[in-house]
Parts: sequence; C-alpha cells; structure tokens
Amino acid sequence: MKKGIYILVFLMILSSMVGCSTKENVQTTIRVASLKGPTSIGLVKLMEDNKNGESKNKYDFFMTATADEIVAKLGKGELDVAAIPANLASVLYNKMDGKISVAAINTLSVLYIVENGGNLNSLEDLKGKTIYSTGKGTTPEHVLNYVLEANGIDPEKDVNIEYKSEAAEVATLLASEEDVIALLPQPFITASQMKNDNIKIAFSMEEEWQKLNPNESQVTGVVVVTDEFLEKNQEAVSTFLEEYKKSVEFVNSNVDEAAKMVGDLDIIPEPVAVKAIPLCNVVFITGDEMEEKLGGYLAVLHGSDPKSVGGNLPDEEFYFK
Repeated sequence: MKKGIYILVFLMILSSMVGCSTKENVQTTIRVASLKGPTSIGLVKLMEDNKNGESKNKYDFFMTATADEIVAKLGKGELDVAAIPANLASVLYNKMDGKISVAAINTLSVLYIVENGGNLNSLEDLKGKTIYSTGKGTTPEHVLNYVLEANGIDPEKDVNIEYKSEAAEVATLLASEEDVIALLPQPFITASQMKNDNIKIAFSMEEEWQKLNPNESQVTGVVVVTDEFLEKNQEAVSTFLEEYKKSVEFVNSNVDEAAKMVGDLDIIPEPVAVKAIPLCNVVFITGDEMEEKLGGYLAVLHGSDPKSVGGNLPDEEFYFK
C-alpha cells in the first residue's frame, strides 16, 4: 500500500516538473509587420533565423507595400509590433489614445528628389513641374511639403504632386519615361538607376532639411509596440529588441549575405540590394537618443503642420525606454 502511495506521489511530482519545464520552454509568438523597403531590410537576418528555428522568440512576420494595411491590422488588434513611418507612429499614438509605444528608430533619412533626363539645379526649378511620389499622409509627403514651403514653393499651387500607392510603381515610371521627376527612398533609387543610367539624384532631402534645421535629423522609420502586448510580455519585447539590434548589425556588416536574404524575401533583387544597403541608413537607436532624435523631428513637423503628427506632440509615455 505504502509502495503504491510512494509511486503515486513520485508521478505527481514528475508531472509537476514536466509542466513547469513546458511552460519555461514555450516561445512567445510576436506578430510583426513591416513595410517593403528600407524598414524591412534591417529585419532580414531575424526573419531568416525565425524561419530556421534559431530565434529566441517565435515570430509571425507580415510584410506589405503600403502603410494602410498595417494601420488596419493594428486597429483590429492583429499585430503586436510594427515598423512604420515615424510621423505615422505619432498619428496612431493620438488616434489610439496612447495605446502604442515607440521602441526604436530603425531608419534615418533615405529620401531624395531624382530625375530622368531633366536639368534641376535648384528647388526653384521644381515650379510648374509634376513630382511623382509615394507615401501620402506619411513621412515623404510631410518632408516634401515642409522643404518646399520653407523655400517659398506652395505644394498645392506651384507644383503638381502625384501620389502612387507603392514606391516600386514610382521607380518603374522613373526608369521607363523621360523627363520624370520623383521623390523616392532608397533602395528604389538604386533599383531605378540600374535600369536606366540617365537617372540622377537632384536633391538630398536630408541636406535640404539640415539647411533649415542644422541640429535635427530626419527620422524615416520607427518600431512601435502595442501597450497591451508590452504589458503582458515585457521580457519577450526586450528579447525582440535584442534580436532586432543584432539583425541590423548583421545587415550593415555583412552586406553580401544580407543582400541575398533581401532578394530571397522579394524586397528588392539581390544585385540591387548589394549596392543599396549601404545607402539605406538602416539603424537601431533606442533610449534617450531615440527620444531626442524622434522628438526633435516630430517637433519640426508639428510646427509646420500639426496634422502631420496627429494634432499633438506625443508625451513622455510614447517612448519605451
């Protein structure tokens, strides 16, 4: 009888130990969205590790060409983390009553005004011209409008800005037609130049921005986390940020290998990625430096057009540090 009791107790203890072990080994699945372009390039090593079962967390990645899809998924609670345009993060913070936090800057300035066969010597030469762009309502539109207005050019009256849904569409138009002017980010400029060597960079938007704001930099992309997920999974979020940082470091230090991953994920072709990655300003900036850079950038946008950041500048709770 005692022997049977001892066996039963042993089995109960063993079962308890197995249960604890199982709980400890369960990976948190993080649903991550990113835009097809520079904001996804820094993630490619982590995507590869996740696919091979080598990441610490488990990830469900979703990549799209338009920010609207990401906004819709965030609104439905279908995402935990998103890599999005910097100003959009502020807009969503205001719309969602502060229910998201920005965790890192992942892309600095990548925007340029480019031309195919034109002869632009100054911003004044843009008057009366059509500029093709993408990103209506996000960073490209607001940076372009700010720079134009600061140089005495009315974006609504002096130029015709035609927005396309995807950067790839603008890049194709630029490469295939003469006398086209476009606002494009890297790596799409490099992709266009490899198809047509008449395409040249007319103006760097970062240089134009610096002329107006010597102490501030453009911030193109950031990583946001929903507060609901963050509150329940702080350790998983910290692990994600560690893995993301290592992924960015890998991409910048191993361009050829990273370019192959970029090509395999159909972000841009591998030969383009080899040339474009060093120009994409892929970074990983967190903490006080993140708040200083992003806060300064959003303040400039807010001063020009409050709607560009959602009406109000985010408070301290916006920054996860």
